[in-house]
Amino acid sequence: MTTLLFNARRRPRAPRGAPALLLLLLAGPAPRAIANAIADDLAPATAQAPGLLERYDSGGQYGMLPITVSQLEDQLRSPDLQASVGKGAIAVLYPNVSEPFRGAFIGMIQGIEERTRVRVRSYAVDTRFDAADLNAQLKRNGTRVVIALGRQGLNVAAALDSDIEVLVGGALLLSDAEIANLNGISLTPDPALLFARLRALLPETRRVIVVYDPKKTEWLLRIAREAARGQGLELVSHEARDLGQAAQLYATLFGSADSRRDAVWLPHDTTTVEEGTLLPLILKQAWNSGVPIFSSNVLHVKKGALFAMSPNNVELGRSLASSAEGAIAGERKKGVQPLRELHTAINLRTASHMGLNIGYQQQRTFDLIYPEP
Repeated sequence: MTTLLFNARRRPRAPRGAPALLLLLLAGPAPRAIANAIADDLAPATAQAPGLLERYDSGGQYGMLPITVSQLEDQLRSPDLQASVGKGAIAVLYPNVSEPFRGAFIGMIQGIEERTRVRVRSYAVDTRFDAADLNAQLKRNGTRVVIALGRQGLNVAAALDSDIEVLVGGALLLSDAEIANLNGISLTPDPALLFARLRALLPETRRVIVVYDPKKTEWLLRIAREAARGQGLELVSHEARDLGQAAQLYATLFGSADSRRDAVWLPHDTTTVEEGTLLPLILKQAWNSGVPIFSSNVLHVKKGALFAMSPNNVELGRSLASSAEGAIAGERKKGVQPLRELHTAINLRTASHMGLNIGYQQQRTFDLIYPEP
């Protein structure tokens, strides 16, 4: 029994026997009689409702939009529909979770649908899914590419048949083993954008210090080393394989760092940026030493990091849609890329403590400001 939930933006499904009529409509001006015939065929399916389903699911309540024969005729002639004919469909798998996490995935789906002209079907999934049923449903719908959002979407996509292309997005990918055979966009910010913002805020900075677990973050450090060179920065990296080793390293590094020339970067790394006990110690050491810290996790700005970056979910969806269309067109795979669709947050209290005066014009370059006004 399937537990997959069709969610997000339903589109009208053509009734049985409609493909031939659809081709006639796309070939030229549609006779009103043909549109009337299609409307008649749709009538049994919509007899219980005043219109076709056109809105996201919000707790099981759908917005119903009435549709006339003329509107149906216009929809069938639309450039979007014509462009999607023969290209197959894009399926989006996203976790069946509650707010506020659900809203992030809905934002990604919105971006996907806004960018592509290919038909998009979205499915909310959980851990209890039937792989055979899902594969059959995707093939029945002409799916060419699956965009797997979040960790659960990625887990479900792993059970799909090999002839369906999979792109990942909206998930933190923390090891070389995880990204080896994947394509898409990680949820971790591109170090190049973090370093560029650092230089804009603190132009005298020359070194970026990072403590990381090579089992989880080596793939990101390879990207970061090149990004640092591009910004004229020296990336000084230190390996730590457990929390205790990380704590000792931070104490030593903050003790010897130059607050005018050094900055500490906190990547997405659950070993070296452990939230419960280690992060408070890092923030305290940074505050006392005056050494700025910046983070890949926007929640750290609320707690005292100078600045951080967070996903722009709609823009991420648009980028995933472009990649999906490229895959349909036969473009070569690119592997997993760090996230470049970002919002930036700053902590003005931390900036003031460091002697930074962030004026109104500069504040406008940030999407989120803490403490909140």
